[in-house]
Amino acid sequence: MELQPVKLLKIYTGENEHWQGTVLYHALMLKFRELELAGVTVYRGMEGYGPEKQLRTSRILDLSADLPVILEVVETEENINRILPLVKEMVKKGIVVIQDAEMINGA
Repeated sequence: MELQPVKLLKIYTGENEHWQGTVLYHALMLKFRELELAGVTVYRGMEGYGPEKQLRTSRILDLSADLPVILEVVETEENINRILPLVKEMVKKGIVVIQDAEMINGA
């Protein structure tokens, strides 16, 4: 089993955030595909809050139209560094995290 060093890019935002008329998470995913990144996964959160402390939830009684969204990208450090200027430009409201990780080849 060979381990390959990679970077894990996580982008935390809300489903109501937009970029040039498109939902932000979808716009980011399309840009990443256009730039030929290996892949991206988008998760929709059930509940959460951000710096403004406004609770966002999917529970029926407290239904929010702006649930948390997380995009994850596992890529080489070179490719993550290549897309960071674009991410900084597009993500106006949210958190961007980069972590060191190891990937098992062939998984």
